[in-house]
Amino acid sequence: MPADLKMYGISKQKGQISVKSKLEEIRSAALSAIASSGSTAELETIRVKYLGKKGELTSVLKMMGSLSAEERPVMGQLANSVRSEIETALDSRASELKVSELNERLKAETLDVTIPGTPVVRGKKHPMSIVLDEVIDIFSGMGFSVASGPEIEYSDYNFTKLNTPEGHPARDRQDTFYFTDDDSVCLRTQTSPMQVRVMETSPLPIRVISPGRVYRKDEVDATHSPMFHQIEGLVVDKGVTMGDLKGTLNTLLQLLYGPETVTRFRPHHFPFTEPSCEVDIQCFECKGQGCRVCKGEGWIEVLGAGMVHPKVLEGCGIDTSIYSGFAFGIGLERLTMRRFNISDLRLLFENDMRFLKQF
Repeated sequence: MPADLKMYGISKQKGQISVKSKLEEIRSAALSAIASSGSTAELETIRVKYLGKKGELTSVLKMMGSLSAEERPVMGQLANSVRSEIETALDSRASELKVSELNERLKAETLDVTIPGTPVVRGKKHPMSIVLDEVIDIFSGMGFSVASGPEIEYSDYNFTKLNTPEGHPARDRQDTFYFTDDDSVCLRTQTSPMQVRVMETSPLPIRVISPGRVYRKDEVDATHSPMFHQIEGLVVDKGVTMGDLKGTLNTLLQLLYGPETVTRFRPHHFPFTEPSCEVDIQCFECKGQGCRVCKGEGWIEVLGAGMVHPKVLEGCGIDTSIYSGFAFGIGLERLTMRRFNISDLRLLFENDMRFLKQF
């Protein structure tokens, strides 16, 4: 007699009765276990135990070959009936348990919809964006358009076409970020290259501002950063004078800071303007007395400006016997510091929400 039959207590003489008895025993045990199961995980364990590839019912069915030809159909029908009954019981109990488990989850995860939700904090403009929008609005009211250009610029546009030839100190590697060995491509040090780009492509007269990021190898302190924002302005028309430049800039600063704003125009030198000047505003921290913000001078430089150099105009094909112009470059960070009485430029870039929430 095969060992497997002997394991299940089935003798060759009493094969049909013993198999039937074993099948009935499996049915009874399985249905009882299914009825008392408490979770879908436990139910899956029962299914594997009785109906899996190595389950008890499968093991009995493997022994059917040891029965006689007359016994096999009868026992096969009984085995199929047992399997079907167990599967039906499993499906029924699974449905019950899923409903029960869902109810338990709903009970455990009950949400009180009357409790106020977490408030959504509305975003705000960065202080520099606020000031930039104000500046654009002021210049738009004076008839200026807005243009933008590349931050990675040809040295030809950043220097040469602005009357800053090779060998000029401004082109020193210690002052400028270069990308190529021949120094032909750099991070722009100013938005002034837009002067040339606009004059090369736009009809006269020209009134344009060009805001954007610029880069210089400056040490970080309360008023300097290696990356900052500049607003370049350009006007080219017939009869433009230094008085027009001064009136435009005073209008801008007084509209930004109020009619009592004190400005100072100092002679300076820029290769692309002649004559040139720097424009200061009285220090908002010390009111001209001298402090760490203004480095003891009582004034804070906000921009450089001047009449566009004739060589720059002629390089763009503009007849200097008919047209003249002025240009200026404004530091947006410094405008913002004065606008909101911020004493350290670094606060604008640190993204401290305690600081930014004030605006």
